[in-house]
Amino acid sequence: MTILTLLTDFGTEDEYVGVMKGVILSIAPDVRLVDLSHQVPPQDIRRAALLLMNAVPYFPPDTVHLAVVDPGVGTERRPVAVRTPAGTFVGPDNGLFSWVLARVPEWTAVEIREPAYRLPLVSSTFHGRDVFAPAAAHLAAGLPLEKLGPRVEDPVWLPPPRLEISDFVAEGEVLYADRFGNLVTSIGYLVRSEDTLALKSAFGSQAVLPVFPAGDAGVVVGNVQLRGIRRTYGEAAVGELLALVGSSGFLEIAVRQGSAAAALGAVPGTPVTLIFRLNRG
Repeated sequence: MTILTLLTDFGTEDEYVGVMKGVILSIAPDVRLVDLSHQVPPQDIRRAALLLMNAVPYFPPDTVHLAVVDPGVGTERRPVAVRTPAGTFVGPDNGLFSWVLARVPEWTAVEIREPAYRLPLVSSTFHGRDVFAPAAAHLAAGLPLEKLGPRVEDPVWLPPPRLEISDFVAEGEVLYADRFGNLVTSIGYLVRSEDTLALKSAFGSQAVLPVFPAGDAGVVVGNVQLRGIRRTYGEAAVGELLALVGSSGFLEIAVRQGSAAAALGAVPGTPVTLIFRLNRG
């Protein structure tokens, strides 16, 4: 059975997500539905793009990913479907798929235009139900991508988050705070080997820095400087601020059993600096 994931900013209080699932199952009753998240902050395209980028590697490559964070619904923005070696993506052409596409060697995109693969009546406010869910379901059922509409050669791209690397310094920013209050930054990917780390950009760049000692690194957020990048939360005392590498490979700032977002007053866009020296050992 084909897997079809759903990612939206709809929340779960209203009927929107359930209705989309009803449309999908009416077209492709054997599909396996997986909810990535419906708690993306309203209209936060960048947060959705990050979530999708982090989630996609853990799904089979024939998965269909339906993502609807669509502040431009009903306007001239295009509905698109994109096929890549990592999966197929359906949603609005507003940059939502930018950072997934930056990590794949090739992709093919089409505009969802063919009326046969939409609902008969298309509202101007709920394309998730009327346009995207039917298209995703038909693709999951085996429809060739090209049947949906004409090729798209110029999808909208989001600018990458800040990540500037110079001698012994990486300048980034806070991307978001997760539900625990951990501050996820744009400094990544960080790959640990014993007591050293190597840094690789996560947004398309292939530049890799030489390894550096994790214990000697400094991290600056606002007016606070932290020493060392820890392996686990448990290496800090309860209530202590610490820097560590999160499960997706990005540098994170946390408070053990607390909220770094609350402790530091940091918000998306707050500057973060990683200072390191090369491993000479």
